[in-house]
Amino acid sequence: MNQLRLDPLSGRWVAVSTDRSQRQGGSFLPRQPTPDADDPQLCPFCPGSESDTLPALEVYGPGGKNGDWLVRVVPNRYPAFQGDAAFVVEHRGPVFTEAPASGIHEVLVLSPDHDRSFASLPDEQCALVMAAIRNRVEEHQSTPGLRYSQMIVNHGRQAGASLAHPHGQLLGIPFVPRELAEEQAGFARFAGGCLLCAAAASEERVGYRIVEATEEAVAFAPFWSGTPYEILVVPREHGSHLHRSPSPRLVAVGQAVRSSLQYLAEHLGDIAYNIVFHSAPYRATGVYHWHVHILPNLTTRAGFELGTGVLINVVSPERAAEDLRGAAEKIASRGGYCY
Repeated sequence: MNQLRLDPLSGRWVAVSTDRSQRQGGSFLPRQPTPDADDPQLCPFCPGSESDTLPALEVYGPGGKNGDWLVRVVPNRYPAFQGDAAFVVEHRGPVFTEAPASGIHEVLVLSPDHDRSFASLPDEQCALVMAAIRNRVEEHQSTPGLRYSQMIVNHGRQAGASLAHPHGQLLGIPFVPRELAEEQAGFARFAGGCLLCAAAASEERVGYRIVEATEEAVAFAPFWSGTPYEILVVPREHGSHLHRSPSPRLVAVGQAVRSSLQYLAEHLGDIAYNIVFHSAPYRATGVYHWHVHILPNLTTRAGFELGTGVLINVVSPERAAEDLRGAAEKIASRGGYCY
C-alpha cells in the first residue's frame, strides 16, 4: 500500500510508492564513469601528481611527500566559496538580494589508491579520514565570518563527482543553509528530548529498519526515507558537533558508514551515491544530534518531485533494511568484505 510519511527532520512529506518500482524501464541507474575512471594519468589526485593540485593544507601518512601519504586536504581549484569578505546582504531591487560567496572550499583526498572508494578503506585509512574532517572543521570554526561546515562525498557522475579518484569536499560558509535550519527546527519541534536519540532507540526496539548497530553507532533505513536504500548513521551518544566528538566515536561512525556502503555494493553493485555529514553550526546552542546521510542515486527526480519537493521512494525502508542485512550476512559468510 502506498503511504505518505512525514520526515521529522525536514518537516516535509515523502511518498513511499513501491508499486512504481514495477513500471517498465523502472530499473535502477548504474553508476556513470568519469573521464579519469580508466586512465589514472588524467587524475590530479594520484601519487606523483601532487603538483597538479594547490599546496596541501593537511597531509596524513608516514612521510607526506613524494607520494608517501594516505590522506591529503587541498584547496579546491574551482571553489564555490572563496575569500574573507564580510557577509553583507545587499538589496538591489524588490526581488534582487545578494551577498559575497565568501568562505572555504577544500578537497579531501581519501586515499592514494585511484580505484578505492569509501567502502574499501582499510581501518587506518577510515580513521584518518574522520580525523581529517574533524581537524578541518575545527580550523573552519576559528576562521572569522564562517558559521557552518559541510562535508560531502560524491561517488559517481550522476552524484556530482567530476573525478573517479575517491575524494570528498569540505566547505566552510558564512550562513546556515536551509537544510540545516530545517533540521534545527525539527529538533526544536520534537517534544520527547532529542529527535535522533529517540529515532535510533525506536528503530532498535522494533528492528525492522536496522542495517547495523554497534556500541558507538546505529545505521538504519529511516522510516521517512525519501530515496531507495537511504541510510542514516547516528552516533549512539548524543552530541551536537562532529568536531567535538571523541576519537573512538568518530572512528566508529566512519566504520558504520563504510559498512553501510559495503552492504549497498553487495546488494546493488557499483552505484552512485552521496554521503552528507550534518553537524550543528559552530555556535548553535539548541538541541541537535550530528549524523550522516547516505543517499544512493538510483532514480531520477521527475516533474512532481521537482515541482512539489515531495520525494517518491519506490523501495520501502523496511525492504531496504532487510536487503542490506542480507547483504551483510553474505559478506560475513565469505569471511569479510573483499578490499
